[in-house]
Amino acid sequence: MTINPELPIQFSRTHRLQWEEVQQKNVILYPEGMVELNESSAEILKLCDGTRNIAQIISDLEKKFSTSGLTNDITAFLKVALQNGWINQN
Repeated sequence: MTINPELPIQFSRTHRLQWEEVQQKNVILYPEGMVELNESSAEILKLCDGTRNIAQIISDLEKKFSTSGLTNDITAFLKVALQNGWINQN
């Protein structure tokens, strides 16, 4: 599976991204279980709203955190997210 750089990325409709007070972190909930996320992963997934492509997600995060050079890390995470079914592209 590869990410098409032109298409927007959307969080899966069969999963739910939410803050879990008990774990004090964001998690992905789905019928088979739960995945705990670190802060970086949660920030990336929050931008997967179906309106942004990968370049826009990278740009938004680099602006938000006043940094650059996040392309490789964000791309690698989104590939894992796509393989796990957490995100999709239509």
